[in-house]
Amino acid sequence: MTDAHNSRAMLAFLMGLAAASANVLGGYFVVRGDWSRRYLQYFLALGAGFMLATSLLEMLPEALRLAGEKALYLALIGFFIVHFFEHTLAPHFHFGEETHTVEMLPQRASTAALLGLLIHTFFDGVAIAAGFLVSNWLGAVIFVAVFLHKLPEGFTVASLFLASGHSRRRALLAAALLGAATLFGVLLTNVLRSQLTYALPLAAGVTLYVAASDLIPEVNRERGPGMAGMVLLGAAVLFLLHHFAHI
Repeated sequence: MTDAHNSRAMLAFLMGLAAASANVLGGYFVVRGDWSRRYLQYFLALGAGFMLATSLLEMLPEALRLAGEKALYLALIGFFIVHFFEHTLAPHFHFGEETHTVEMLPQRASTAALLGLLIHTFFDGVAIAAGFLVSNWLGAVIFVAVFLHKLPEGFTVASLFLASGHSRRRALLAAALLGAATLFGVLLTNVLRSQLTYALPLAAGVTLYVAASDLIPEVNRERGPGMAGMVLLGAAVLFLLHHFAHI
């Protein structure tokens, strides 16, 4: 491995660690009870637009350059991998789910949600590492896209664990497991870096799914122009960064 590859792998690990920490922080806010759900919705809206633009403007074009037409099939596979796990293991969880102590959920519901989110966060790590293997620019853009929905992920899984009657400690541990899955995705992709032509298009499909099928519908639950504006702002920020980086 060259010095350049070593430095990119280290940078990917550090960014993966930062993203994983945001999962834990989101869970911590739920355990402490000092975070407004409204702010999480703004994070989701901004992240949805940025993530959608990242998958279409950055990840898919680069995947096509690396793998040709095969990248589109791999992206579709990545899309359906997360779709399958979320709709078989965790069919009814929402980002930013609030905790209800009266309407307790079955404990299996929180476990199913955790398993579904673990697949999702593993690919978050794959996407970050695959991006840095291509270039620092792509890695940084993907990191921002991932980071913006990490707090809501931790918030979601910790809320569901508390609502299922688990202790605060287990709720925080569930959020930490999401972070660990992200780091595992980073490390595995760095180890299997020769398979980048597969990792990046798969991650692009996952990113597109998360933005379009998880985040956008969640944002649409909040009516009003403010949330729509935040989605457009997220996409506009990436569009401007993309434009100025390629002129």
